[in-house]
Amino acid sequence: MTGLATLEARLAEDLACLALPAAPWVPAREGVTDVLVVGAGMCGLAALAELRLLGIDRSLAVDAAPAGLEGPWDTFARMRTLRSPKSLTGPALGLPALTFRAWFTAQWGAPAWAALDKIPKGQWMDYLRWYRRVLALPVRNDTRLSDLRGEGDLLRATLQTPQGPEVLLARRVVLATGRSGLGGGAVPAVLQGVDRRFWAHSAEEIDFAALRGRDVVVLGAGASAMDNAATALEAGAARVDLLIRRATIPAVNKLTGIGSPGTELGLGHVSDAWKLRIHHYAATQQVPPPAHSVRRVAAHANAAFHLDCALTGAAVQDGRLRLDTSRGSFATDFMIAATGFRNDFADRPELADLAPHVLCWADRADFPADLPKDGPLGQAPYLAPDFTFRERVPGACPALARLHCFNDAAMLSHGKVSGDIPAVSVGAKRLGRAIAAAFFAEDVETQFARLQAYDTPELREGDYHPAPHLPQARRGG
Repeated sequence: MTGLATLEARLAEDLACLALPAAPWVPAREGVTDVLVVGAGMCGLAALAELRLLGIDRSLAVDAAPAGLEGPWDTFARMRTLRSPKSLTGPALGLPALTFRAWFTAQWGAPAWAALDKIPKGQWMDYLRWYRRVLALPVRNDTRLSDLRGEGDLLRATLQTPQGPEVLLARRVVLATGRSGLGGGAVPAVLQGVDRRFWAHSAEEIDFAALRGRDVVVLGAGASAMDNAATALEAGAARVDLLIRRATIPAVNKLTGIGSPGTELGLGHVSDAWKLRIHHYAATQQVPPPAHSVRRVAAHANAAFHLDCALTGAAVQDGRLRLDTSRGSFATDFMIAATGFRNDFADRPELADLAPHVLCWADRADFPADLPKDGPLGQAPYLAPDFTFRERVPGACPALARLHCFNDAAMLSHGKVSGDIPAVSVGAKRLGRAIAAAFFAEDVETQFARLQAYDTPELREGDYHPAPHLPQARRGG
């Protein structure tokens, strides 16, 4: 055997040596799925894989995208390569044969790995497709969650499938909904209400070929801003202007400075005050765009970086988009808002029954007065140690204790373990072990009945022979 076949045999042997997946042990409930994972991108696959390795085999994932197009990699991610170092193990869950490096070297060899700088984004998606296949993970594509609510001690999920609506009952639901977390794209107020023919959010589908020969404005200075600007330039845009609110583009990725197993394992366990202090500082410093993405834009003479230039107004005028900024006004043909995401349940109608009950960080009495309650930190959900949502009013929505937030919105409560490549295995293991422990506790009576009923003997008749009774000891001398 050669290449991937050899690697897959090695992975199978590793799993066998570790006695994985564990034998199924969760008591079956007729017509009930143990865990429904919503989203089959990197985080959803890692969560589903960990659950099945732990013997929670009545679990599955659904994803609205067609098979092979889950997540951003072959859709709205417009960078050429990942920014993460190639050495990171990503969703491998501690299994060397499941890493990207093993997958890559099995096909192209160690010299090619040594020569590789950054991982091409398309190649990363190919790896995730293999990950799903080699672990035989059950994913239903073209299937969207349209409603979620509590039903007794279960969650009732309504799914929109190619065959029509379907209702699925689950003991647990995991929201592995990626960067958009619990909301959608963050859109500046001045753009809301402007004709959508003239602008798009960077996470939306954009017809870049239609921008050939046209003027384009990109709002933002992060990685997606640079990647969208470069894509427009490479598609033949006449000019691309980047509007950057800050006086300088951030150059230092502060969180890289404390990147370690300690951070991955410990950031979710420090006090609330420290969580807020660390994440607020990182947010104010901002994450710089990758240097290679900036250079990709700067290589074009028809690209312009407008620093200290905040967008203050926008309107359609004479068939073009007029933009007002802190440095003056001008017209353009199209704008791309690379302005990130927000935790706004209004963009998640499927969660409308549960959203009003979710406790956010700003709801807590000790939330710092100097932080905006409607800002990203304030609106982040205040999660329990097992990634479940907490109730704003205790007892008002018990279903939240069975709903796990395993996406970017969990970062303030748990650290960066449920959205990015570096620590996704840490997050998946934390989530899987918490669900396994909860299932055992909930089913403890059934588990005890199994304990009592178990009668497989380890000794057989004839394995030993009782000795005759000892004679009574003599008295005296």
